[in-house]
Amino acid sequence: MTVRRIRVRVRGQVQGVGFRPFIHALARAHGLTGWVLNDGEGVLLEVQGPDTVDFLAALPAQAPPLARVDAVEPQEVPPVPGETDVAIRASDPTQRVTTAVTADAAVCPACLAELFDPADRRYRYPFLTCTHCGPRFTITRRLPYDRPQTSMAGFPLCEACAADYHDPADRRFHAQPTACPACGPRLSHPVEEVLAALRAGKIVALKGLGGFHLACDATNDTAVGRLRRLKQRNGKPFAIMVANTPSAERLVEVNAAERALLEGPARPVVLLRRRHLPPLHPSPADAVEGAEQRQSPPPRRGGGLGRGQPALSPAIAPDLAWLGVMLPYTPLHYLLFHEAAGRPDGTVWLAAPQPLALVMTSANPGGEPLAIGNGEAHRRLAGIADLIVDHDRDIVVRADDSVVRVLAGAPAFLRRARGFVPMPIRLPHAVPPILGVGGHLKATVCVTRGAEAFLSQHIGDLDNAATVGFLEETVAHLLHILEVEPAAVAHDLHPDFQSTRFAERLGLPAVPVQHHHAHIAAVLAEHGVAGPALGLALDGFGLGSDGGAWGGEMLLVDGPRFERVGHLAPLAQPGGDAAARQPWRMAAAALARLGRADEIAERFHTHGPAEGVRRVIESGFNAPPTTSCGRWFDAACGLLGVRAIAGFEGEAPMALESLVRAPKVAEGAWSVTDGVLDLTPLLERLLQVNAAEGADLFHGTLAAALVDWTMPELEARRLDRIALSGGCLMNGVLAEGLVSAFAARGVGALLPRRAPANDGALSLGQAWVGALSVMET
Repeated sequence: MTVRRIRVRVRGQVQGVGFRPFIHALARAHGLTGWVLNDGEGVLLEVQGPDTVDFLAALPAQAPPLARVDAVEPQEVPPVPGETDVAIRASDPTQRVTTAVTADAAVCPACLAELFDPADRRYRYPFLTCTHCGPRFTITRRLPYDRPQTSMAGFPLCEACAADYHDPADRRFHAQPTACPACGPRLSHPVEEVLAALRAGKIVALKGLGGFHLACDATNDTAVGRLRRLKQRNGKPFAIMVANTPSAERLVEVNAAERALLEGPARPVVLLRRRHLPPLHPSPADAVEGAEQRQSPPPRRGGGLGRGQPALSPAIAPDLAWLGVMLPYTPLHYLLFHEAAGRPDGTVWLAAPQPLALVMTSANPGGEPLAIGNGEAHRRLAGIADLIVDHDRDIVVRADDSVVRVLAGAPAFLRRARGFVPMPIRLPHAVPPILGVGGHLKATVCVTRGAEAFLSQHIGDLDNAATVGFLEETVAHLLHILEVEPAAVAHDLHPDFQSTRFAERLGLPAVPVQHHHAHIAAVLAEHGVAGPALGLALDGFGLGSDGGAWGGEMLLVDGPRFERVGHLAPLAQPGGDAAARQPWRMAAAALARLGRADEIAERFHTHGPAEGVRRVIESGFNAPPTTSCGRWFDAACGLLGVRAIAGFEGEAPMALESLVRAPKVAEGAWSVTDGVLDLTPLLERLLQVNAAEGADLFHGTLAAALVDWTMPELEARRLDRIALSGGCLMNGVLAEGLVSAFAARGVGALLPRRAPANDGALSLGQAWVGALSVMET
């Protein structure tokens, strides 16, 4: 029998996920001896015996659930005589860390079984966890990822937990957050009191993994309306939490890809199509402006919390065809559903639909960062929450829930945060360390290290001091845990963005990156495209290289450089930024473009100073031109009467998308001249149809026009793929329509997959362009 010894380097997400005990058990199962340890590059091991081939095959295939194996690099070494077992060796504390903390993960099945087992010592304990689940990134103060470096430092292990922690055969071996009722964190209120408050129509603040949620009974109109009013959320949709996928399927359609997202360890909010679509009504903002209000049914007082089929409040996601749905991911969440179900033993009850449905929205009043501290929560949420449920395990890093949807058969982020951060994005090749600081809206930051980019959690809109402070806090924490000193900082061209001003204060070499160049560069970076590529950047606003308002751009991107080869025809923005919040103004600009300015006052007099807007458009004063695709959407919404006033960014286009049933193409409804795509004929067609027909016509024709516009450029440059990005690409109908139409012409359309299509990806694109720029100097 030939004894073979191999040394194996394993790279990827392989620390803090139970990888060493997995190797220990796997080697024993294959009759091997040797050792395994964590080091600065991942996991290093040596094993010897007759069955190393099967061991190597099983290593990536059977890896722990939270592990991500990027590379397995074996090499033969001389056998070691006298070895009798597999040892788990201590890490070398002198080595520089090149791995990262793993993302937070939902409760695993093994922990759930313990949670609902009356015989288990962790029965109904709100903080049980193991190496396969629980908090990671949000409790880590510094590296290495050991208990003293986390917010569990103040909870010494009891004798029983210490035995689990030091046993290589136990799934809690070196599980840093592990605890039990005898030694771990404690909840401030009993679960039964929390559920009673929710059943009574109260608003409850719940401390989670990355911050506090505000929760209420999703079937209680009064509670949902009160939460919406107190949080000043206008018409923006709320997410809901239900017990399991069968519960979700009563409300929404769920395909296989969506089920995988719902039930996966990241547990994001998943955007899912409703089974019963709501009728279109004026928004609350329209009503304020004098639009005719609908007659509302009498408010419901609840009834979905443990007493039959839930009937969701229509105020959760007004007029939208999609609901944001998530499943429980902390033990506390599960305990609420367990309490509502009558405390059954075991987990069988989790396979059946449960009636409990909760609104779960971020506790970030006033658009400020998510509340994470106990004192902070009591101070900031006292005027909103009737009950504040906290605990004594600190949250170190704020992290909102991630939001995803399935587009063109694969996941796409609307917001990337808890459950995915700080997982790196692989780059085409190694680059210098660069910090990208994002834009103004939906801000994130990004740090490159080697051939990886670390995109931060969602930070928010930088329109208040607290959120700017959160950006600075995020930069400091990310640089610290990655042990990176950036060679340069990349930022948006706009000089007045708070992110740009922050970059200027750092004292590093600065690389300004045009907004839409960053959008396309982010897609190319994550897809590993290194050569020249054509891209469509479709969004609401970005400062152009010429100082203009861009947003419907065809760019040829070649590394750190780009060329603007085309754009949408400019529309006037009467009132400047006000036009982005009031789609009727963009509709007025469309009427003027059609030569029908005399109709503006008659059509829009109930919404604002229509006659004054007409004069502004005709004079050109305070009506700057924009090539923004988002403003063309707004014009369509205003002309079709979908939304005259928007209560939040993107509300009107979201409502328009919800009306689409079967996209249609209006032939001859666009023109292309000298690289400029003009959709004016399409807007004239919209004046002849109702809102539902117009939604079909606008989406179908826009996709066809964009493909018709870009194909000559692709063919002339012999390119067979195109990058698509910008906030408009979060519209599922448009994104899938473009992917299908380009595929029919033999062109592969690259959508953002590892980062959002919206401004949440700007920092990634900036960091990539900044790195390529530094490499050229």
